[in-house]
Amino acid sequence: MERWAGRVALVTGASSGIGACIVEALVKHGLKVVGLARRIERIKEAANKLKGSQGELHGVQCDITNEKDILAAFAWVKEHLGGVDILINNAGVLHQAFLSDGETSQWRHMLDVNVVGLSICTREAVKSMKERGVDDGHIVHINSLAGHGLPNSFSRMYMYGATKNAVTQLAEGLRRELIQSNSNIRVSSISPGLVRTEIMDVAHLQTFSSKDVFTGNPYMEAQDIADAVVFVLGAPQRVQVKEMILIPTGQKF
Repeated sequence: MERWAGRVALVTGASSGIGACIVEALVKHGLKVVGLARRIERIKEAANKLKGSQGELHGVQCDITNEKDILAAFAWVKEHLGGVDILINNAGVLHQAFLSDGETSQWRHMLDVNVVGLSICTREAVKSMKERGVDDGHIVHINSLAGHGLPNSFSRMYMYGATKNAVTQLAEGLRRELIQSNSNIRVSSISPGLVRTEIMDVAHLQTFSSKDVFTGNPYMEAQDIADAVVFVLGAPQRVQVKEMILIPTGQKF
């Protein structure tokens, strides 16, 4: 990770859970980190706690479903820090919206955050890297085990699974596009199983509660995923971790 010291990383969904842990880890490794989130006050609190670390944290308020917000955030990074060297597409949302009678607004919300917002951020990050001649940049998608097929026990979260399956395809598609353009920018997809975060608490769950999910089921902590991000970024430039799947020991589904 030493080679990334002083470089710029942008992390979406940075105010809590996995995103907050990733931000902290990267700052401690000496990076200039830009955290995007709607709850900007949380980023400011984290920045105060991280004062004295090797790196630094900047918060930019951004609704990932709003393209104008995303473009403004990248413009801010360009003006103040030069551009993006690493993008961590972490922002994600989950609704238990069934296919037979689900609400269109919930389907669209998942698609806007998990797929469209991720794609806009990816496009802008690649653009930033290429216009500055950065050929060793890295794009990391925080995907999901659901992006590789949904077991029956996922309680009909098929639209969510579809968005995460799209992330799997988008990561591979981008990797191929970059190869065709003779770019050495790396692309990695990290797919966790069950992680204890706020996503279940804020999800619209119809047939069970967040307590049901974590009671009796082994789960990982957000820090485990942040550690995986550090591992992926820390691999030698000649190594591209294409896909990493992590599940808690003893996971039953």
